[in-house]
Amino acid sequence: MSYQQKRGKNTSWRNGLMRNLATELIIHEKLQITETRAKELRRHVEKLITLGKRGDLHARRRAASFLRNITVKNEKAAALQKLFGPLAKQYSKRNGGYTRILKLDNRRGDNAPVVIIALV
Repeated sequence: MSYQQKRGKNTSWRNGLMRNLATELIIHEKLQITETRAKELRRHVEKLITLGKRGDLHARRRAASFLRNITVKNEKAAALQKLFGPLAKQYSKRNGGYTRILKLDNRRGDNAPVVIIALV
């Protein structure tokens, strides 16, 4: 398969899904999603954290173009500021491997494998 798995959907849907999931993972630090989505999400989040560790203006603008600008508890742009603030400091001495995938049981309705993806 090419750079991004297709999963039977069009490109704008896939890109939007990964942007939303990456933003939610950075804000909440843990998500419960299907295994295929988690494996694809890991790729994007690790690149974003690497940009956060770089910390220059170009890296901040690249991350801002990918992350959603949502409000969480009356904080504007919470994901971007968290990425370049506490998460960059937390992973400053770590060379990759910022996420962990823990397998759960299959989902009840369609028997899809469900996992928890969390920041280490």
